[in-house]
Amino acid sequence: MNRLSFAAVSLVASLLLAGCGQSAGDSCEGSGFVCQEDVLALECRGGVWREVPCRGPLGCRETDDAVRCDTTNNRAGDACASSAEGKGLCRADGLAVLECRQGVLEETATCSSCSVTNEQVTCQP
Repeated sequence: MNRLSFAAVSLVASLLLAGCGQSAGDSCEGSGFVCQEDVLALECRGGVWREVPCRGPLGCRETDDAVRCDTTNNRAGDACASSAEGKGLCRADGLAVLECRQGVLEETATCSSCSVTNEQVTCQP
């Protein structure tokens, strides 16, 4: 194989590999999730891949039937998944409630103690 042929094959291989996988901002169809990194998921939302942090100790992990994103340490201002809309979680320090509103976590209450049981958030004044 001469140098020109090798360079052409290398260029084509590089372009094909660069197209593999998804990136935030790329277009997508339908809905779904993939793990982009150990602490970052991508959600197909509104036809675009969108980053969702997974700051909890379990991070982002893919199983045979689902993608799991541990959001227990996520912060106000972080993106949240469409499946979390209207749902809350405790801030990492346990002193506030964060709620997913229009795709973003917002601090909605402060408390002396916050806990979650069966997806029910309790905020003690």
